[in-house]
Amino acid sequence: MMNRYLFLCVALVLAALSFLPLAEAQRQAAKLFDGKTFKGWEGNLKLFRIEQGAMVGGTLKVPIARNEFLCTNAEYDDFEMRLKVKLLGDPAKANAGIQFRTQRIPNHHEVIGYQADMGQGYWGALYDESRRKKVLAGPAEELLNRILKRDDWNDYVIRAEGKHIRLTLNGVTTVDYTEPDDAIPQRGRICVQIHAGPASEAWYKDLTLQTLKK
Repeated sequence: MMNRYLFLCVALVLAALSFLPLAEAQRQAAKLFDGKTFKGWEGNLKLFRIEQGAMVGGTLKVPIARNEFLCTNAEYDDFEMRLKVKLLGDPAKANAGIQFRTQRIPNHHEVIGYQADMGQGYWGALYDESRRKKVLAGPAEELLNRILKRDDWNDYVIRAEGKHIRLTLNGVTTVDYTEPDDAIPQRGRICVQIHAGPASEAWYKDLTLQTLKK
């Protein structure tokens, strides 16, 4: 009898857990990129393609004439985003990154907003694209040399919650930043970048995003 009672209790608990409230279900991590199409994204597709289930910006055949961005149609405020990234090309000059809380500049190829940076001297750093145009926070070089996988896939996590922004690279926190300026928008699009410069490729895959409670 006791065994039956315990079995019934466990079954009831499991059943209850399986019926998450709708709001909670909506907060579960969702794919931002299906690995096959650019559905939900827009940008210059002459510079971006899909290869091996990844978004690829740029080429190793010719120099990159200008910064280009592939952006989500949707906007996000508080979230945790996870993805894998790889940067190929001249290790001293190749550059790219993931924009967030970002907007396109009208009639221009550039965007304005935060960037989780990629590239020599910038990996794991928080950059302010087209606004303050500077690194807001970043890791020490010795830390990067220890955790970065050059010319290979790296795990990037971007967490933006209110004014608090945290970047994690390969499981190590590289930025823990609180925005001091009340005028900086806390909502915007997410974009992936290939930076102007030598022939290079920025690879992005397994992009997921989980919205956070307010």
